[in-house]
Amino acid sequence: MAIVEKHLHDQTIEWSKQYMMNIHNRVPLVFARGEGAYLWDVNGKRYLDFLAGIAVNGLGHCHPKVVAALREQAGILWHTCNLYYHELQPKLAKMLVELSDFDKCFFCNSGAEANEAAIKIARKWAKTHYGEDKFEIITALDSFHGRTLTTITATGQPKYQKAFTPLTPGFKYVPFNDLESLRSAIGDHTCAVMLEPIQGESGVHPASVDYLRGARSLCDKHGLLLIFDEVQTGMGRTGEFWGYQLYDVVPDVATLAKSLAGGFPMGACLARGDAADTFQPGDHASTFGGNALACAAAIATISVIRDENLLESVREVGEYLRNRLAELKVSTGAIRDIRGVGLMVAMDLTKDTAGDIAMKCIEAGLIVNPIAPRTIRFLPPLIITKAHVDEAVGILEQCLGQFDWR
Repeated sequence: MAIVEKHLHDQTIEWSKQYMMNIHNRVPLVFARGEGAYLWDVNGKRYLDFLAGIAVNGLGHCHPKVVAALREQAGILWHTCNLYYHELQPKLAKMLVELSDFDKCFFCNSGAEANEAAIKIARKWAKTHYGEDKFEIITALDSFHGRTLTTITATGQPKYQKAFTPLTPGFKYVPFNDLESLRSAIGDHTCAVMLEPIQGESGVHPASVDYLRGARSLCDKHGLLLIFDEVQTGMGRTGEFWGYQLYDVVPDVATLAKSLAGGFPMGACLARGDAADTFQPGDHASTFGGNALACAAAIATISVIRDENLLESVREVGEYLRNRLAELKVSTGAIRDIRGVGLMVAMDLTKDTAGDIAMKCIEAGLIVNPIAPRTIRFLPPLIITKAHVDEAVGILEQCLGQFDWR
């Protein structure tokens, strides 16, 4: 490492430790720039990015059409506040509604904020229709819905909750993909069921078709709202624009974020029917939500997905990735299971070496995501090609070969 680059690398890490709150277990790696499916560190080393900012950089890094939209909008208008109109907000809302089964949008800045909005819609909707006793929301064990106090309560993982008790009341948890448990959990206070079509953070676990269709039927029977958290599954990651479209199950409310604006911070909550009219002035708001810069980036991102036929590419390249990983499973003996849809993929190893494998991959120029001792997650940009998959699998094979899997 050259002296200048080493100083920048070391100073960045030193200042981060000195001046920033210690909330991340960071890899000692300092990135300087990105383009397409690749990142470069301050030393100029290139990395193939198969994490994409945890599914945020859906079009890769610095997609030229998103960059152009941001540059143009930055010279026109950034922010007005939501006491007034600007032309890009309804334009984006119209695009999202036309790509979905929903009627109206609310814009915010993150997935957690979008899920907070969905929770508030469910509670007000239920109180309006059924009275004050309807407030409870059922979610799934091993789910992930955000980091605010209420969304970690909605998250069915005690490890995220125990330091922050007492939690927001009114949540109940059931095993994922267990329709009978969901049926049994519905009670007099239940107002909604909130699910991820594919649980991402806990290891890429898809819901079964029967489970989501059964959840829809239960909600219809008991007069509950069905909420889908599509923060990770939305925006084409599964090969459909929305994850729910894989299942032919339409929720009443759904949330988006992550790659909605191509990496620029943005979230959205969409609803249909009378749920879409639940919020009235004063019920909810977001100071920065739907600002002109975010809307310009999101419009450009959606246009690329739509106009460049990325959904078909995601389906084709995602299948190719899973097939190549299946070849590694046979040749190495290191892999126990491979699962996923589109470009949302995970593999389970036969030993507790996921963290070590991920570090070896970084050394070799590949970024992957170890999310459990035996699980590695792949969330590459939607723009990747089969050549990128071959490059990634080649590095992964090399790294797996450095361990004894007997």
